[in-house]
Amino acid sequence: MLKAMKITDSIYWVGAIDWNMRTFHGYATGRGTSYNAYLILDEKITLIDTVKEPFKEELLERISSVIDPSSIDYIISSHVEPDHSGALPFMAAHCPKATIYTSAPQGRKGLLNRYGVLKYEGVKAGDVLKIGKRTLQFLPVPMLHWPDSMVTYCPEEKVLFSNDAFGQHLATTGRFDDENDLPTVMAEAKKYYANILMLYGMQAKKAMQALSPFRIEMILTGHGVSWRKNIPLILNCYEKWASHEVEDRAVIVYDSMWGSTETIAKTIADAFAQKMPVALYDLKKNELSDIVTDVLTSRYLAVGSPTINNQMMPTVAAFLCYLKGLAPKNHKAFAFGSFGWGGQSVQLVETDLHAIGCEICLGKIRIQDKPTQEQLDAIAQQIALL
Repeated sequence: MLKAMKITDSIYWVGAIDWNMRTFHGYATGRGTSYNAYLILDEKITLIDTVKEPFKEELLERISSVIDPSSIDYIISSHVEPDHSGALPFMAAHCPKATIYTSAPQGRKGLLNRYGVLKYEGVKAGDVLKIGKRTLQFLPVPMLHWPDSMVTYCPEEKVLFSNDAFGQHLATTGRFDDENDLPTVMAEAKKYYANILMLYGMQAKKAMQALSPFRIEMILTGHGVSWRKNIPLILNCYEKWASHEVEDRAVIVYDSMWGSTETIAKTIADAFAQKMPVALYDLKKNELSDIVTDVLTSRYLAVGSPTINNQMMPTVAAFLCYLKGLAPKNHKAFAFGSFGWGGQSVQLVETDLHAIGCEICLGKIRIQDKPTQEQLDAIAQQIALL
């Protein structure tokens, strides 16, 4: 039998680890993920969230290692998205007396649309549920990252059940930050924020402000590793990311047909490297989600494409589309590329960069056919002046 993992004297992790998940809505998840659910033992036994539907039996088995699932009184559904709520109908069938608490009206509406009529109870900001010696305080965090999203705070345990906030897509049996390699955890936390929450920086700031009165000694996340030792670190990072703070760093992204655009990209990278850290990404060989993670905190972004059929390369268009959806802020950008005769791609890239919200900091770099050394030297001089 699969066993629950004890978190405190009264709280158990009863979720599931997905070692093999490799993509999440186009976001590459090379280290897998977990679907975290928590069982609170008190006068009223409470389950915080469920798991993705294919893992429902694992959830039930872990709960059964601690208590009879039919004794569960309350189920808290923090978020309608199926990686958190997928096992809800299954658990409702095994917990016949349980009331399902969710945000009102969005959570209740979403669960009703997805799973039909169950025993729902809507809660709003400031509502408190007494479960015995402990209480649960509900705080909706709309658009972090769905309209229904909420977090739950237990003041007696000083625990925040944070759902998607502060999480990572990371499969590990170490449930806490101090049981894992911290740089790996932080890298995955940044990637998670960049690809899922970057768009919602304003909402993240509001959520951080709403959480500030709470004394938090443990953050139990919806995905990946939870926090107990490095809480100030992850909170500080979220403050910076939500504020769209950038640092002197350049990201160069490109695709190339016969090597000319690649030569320009490498020249740009080398010129930036004279004064700041640089990352160079060939779109044929790198995941969009990894590139976007680097873009999150980098001041400069250069995007290059040759012209094909009067357009930019499809890989470049896909990158710009993905980035536009995340609404990055405070970036300086420019477009570059080579062409054979038409040369429309560079203007198209610049137009998209402007639409994304980037400040165009350098005129279009357009070179016909193979760049000369003189042209490459001129590009390096332009970069030096930025």
